[in-house]
Amino acid sequence: MGGEIFDILLKIILTIILCSLIGTEREIRHKEAGLRTHILVGVGSALIVLTSFHVFDIYKNTQAVDPTRMIAGIITGVGFLCGGTIIRAGNQITGLTTAATLWTVSGIGMAVGAGHYTAAILFTLVIVFVLTGLRVVDRKLKK
Repeated sequence: MGGEIFDILLKIILTIILCSLIGTEREIRHKEAGLRTHILVGVGSALIVLTSFHVFDIYKNTQAVDPTRMIAGIITGVGFLCGGTIIRAGNQITGLTTAATLWTVSGIGMAVGAGHYTAAILFTLVIVFVLTGLRVVDRKLKK
């Protein structure tokens, strides 16, 4: 029991840290969804993955249970949430990058929830690089 609690706490803390790196960048840029939203999407995704694995463990010997069905629901649910962050005003569309970051933090939460820490950390670093490091390239391309 103690090992399980430690494992869950590790996953919660790691998810918060990784998602906050992305959420902080969005917060600094005064975007539609900031720090708290990114953390909540990531932690919620990790919870659903953990729950789907838990349900699978409970019923694996008595019923056919597919843990990926709950996980697939994350993609749909977060996609709906992301749609709400995209705003069209005339010829301008805003919120696409924020929607993409919300979608990716759900993936980070899923990876952490599944125990795939290396992928979660590496992808977080890539996303932070894309948001910050490629900003200069993006500006030059727009000129």
